[in-house]
Amino acid sequence: MPEWDALILAAGRGPADPIARAFGVTHKCLLTVAGKPMLQRVIDALLDSDRFRSIGVSVEDRSILAPALGPLLDRVKPVAADRSASLSVAAAIRAIPLSEPLLVTTADHPLLRKEIIIEFLDRSAATGADLTVGLATAEVVLSAYPAARRTFWTFGRDRVSGCNLYGFNTPAARKILDHWHRVENDRKRPWRLVQSFGLVPLLRYALGALTLDAAFAAASRTLGLKVEPVLMPFAEGAIDVDKPSDLDLAERILAGA
Repeated sequence: MPEWDALILAAGRGPADPIARAFGVTHKCLLTVAGKPMLQRVIDALLDSDRFRSIGVSVEDRSILAPALGPLLDRVKPVAADRSASLSVAAAIRAIPLSEPLLVTTADHPLLRKEIIIEFLDRSAATGADLTVGLATAEVVLSAYPAARRTFWTFGRDRVSGCNLYGFNTPAARKILDHWHRVENDRKRPWRLVQSFGLVPLLRYALGALTLDAAFAAASRTLGLKVEPVLMPFAEGAIDVDKPSDLDLAERILAGA
């Protein structure tokens, strides 16, 4: 029996979104990859995993979804997006409503597939953590796709990239939303994120002495909940589409090139 709820963040970034503008669409999630809109690929992967009771899609207006999803629109629950990702998650949890365990992911993740989802859900549950964050190491990503241009964060000997997979495993995980709202504009600036958890972690990060485990321990102390990383063995988990070169890479991967 399905045990999780899911939420896909699909809201646009407005006219300033360079990749949407470059390809003449209102929302990045509507871009086609190997002949199918990215959002449709994400929904297909979630449905294929057979792990979800309910799938929400956070977007400004549900009419945006109809051309891309067609009959698939009946399989999801559209909900109005708020001004930011964190506020949109909070709004969706209240409005749909959604309950834990809850997977939060994004619509620009065309390489997501059921094996990645199942691996993350199972390992998230095994941690006993309130909140889990999917990550892939640079070794995993670059050994599979040496030309991939990703943002890697360095923690001690580890370099990791986000997989846009977040497991809200218990209701306590909702505590992250206020903190997330304060720092979400700094997602590409690791030192600013580390700073939000205190001076000592920031100094250790600056000196290259903050390990991944220590970083998550600091986050857990600051937030008052147990936060754990889930290191994923799939390079594709860390490849979302933010720029034309990402779209080209995703196309080539899906084409088996």
